[in-house]
Amino acid sequence: MSKKINSLDALGGFVFSTNKDFEFEQEESLDTLAPNQQRLEAHLDKKNRGGKVATIIKGFVGTEDDLKDLAKKLKTLCGVGGSTKDSEIIIQGNFRDKIMDYLIKEGYKVKRVGG
Repeated sequence: MSKKINSLDALGGFVFSTNKDFEFEQEESLDTLAPNQQRLEAHLDKKNRGGKVATIIKGFVGTEDDLKDLAKKLKTLCGVGGSTKDSEIIIQGNFRDKIMDYLIKEGYKVKRVGG
């Protein structure tokens, strides 16, 4: 069964053109910045999660595959589940300090945001 499309953004913003000279321009692929150029934010969140805490890493600049690879490393480090959504890494539980230590050792610049 196919995934339901809720907006034109899911189609890439382009649907149809009657212009005979129209040429479709795809977005240039976003290259992943080196870890020392990344400025990440480490958040704790429990909104809309049934009172459970999640660690959220925001600010990653790069491809979706690189984001998923980093998320997998963090989930393995903490021994918990998680996901990626809207260029954010969501890790189940309060592992902000552990994740920040790991990211700093890997060369990322990490800022603690919130309590």
